[in-house]
Amino acid sequence: MTEDEARRWIVEHFGEAGEARMEKLADLVTAEAARQNLVAPSTLAAMWSRHIVDSAQLIGFAAETQGDWLDIGTGAGFPGLVIAALTDRKVTLVEPRRRRAAFLEEAAKALGIADQVTVIAAKVEGVSMSAAVISARAVSPLAILFGSALQSSRRKTLWILPKGQGAREEIASAQQTWHGVFHVEHSVTDPDSLIVLAKGVSRR
Repeated sequence: MTEDEARRWIVEHFGEAGEARMEKLADLVTAEAARQNLVAPSTLAAMWSRHIVDSAQLIGFAAETQGDWLDIGTGAGFPGLVIAALTDRKVTLVEPRRRRAAFLEEAAKALGIADQVTVIAAKVEGVSMSAAVISARAVSPLAILFGSALQSSRRKTLWILPKGQGAREEIASAQQTWHGVFHVEHSVTDPDSLIVLAKGVSRR
């Protein structure tokens, strides 16, 4: 997916208002990236495809799941800030690095979504809430991720976890210690990149 295609995808799914918010987020991330390592420098030129659409596509998977969204290891705001900015959901962003957490708070204010967003500067192991949706983008292997955030999930919680090409192998490894219904979807930004959807996650 090219940058122009990514912009068009946002407009098609979220309108010109959504594009404007994502433009503002892209500018905020680019400016902050000069002060701290938010994203890989090589991906700044592909912000819309590599980060914005890659995050925004997750919203569709949770269309039928109502309730609060927990995003683990939000970093530069992907996917958590994108989800909050393009929907009316309450989103909790868990980011242990304090400088990044401070950026997320300021970015939420700048985007006009501070009332939707809660930023927690801690590891997810120390967070306990009842999340309808849990997302994590490039944080840790599935088995470790489930263990670290299980206290914030319930039986019907939907886990949405972008995992790249190794998703099926991670599912097979996780199933040695975890029950759940697992499904894999292809990313719209890269057909070789996979997204794991999981429900009913519990320890064996």
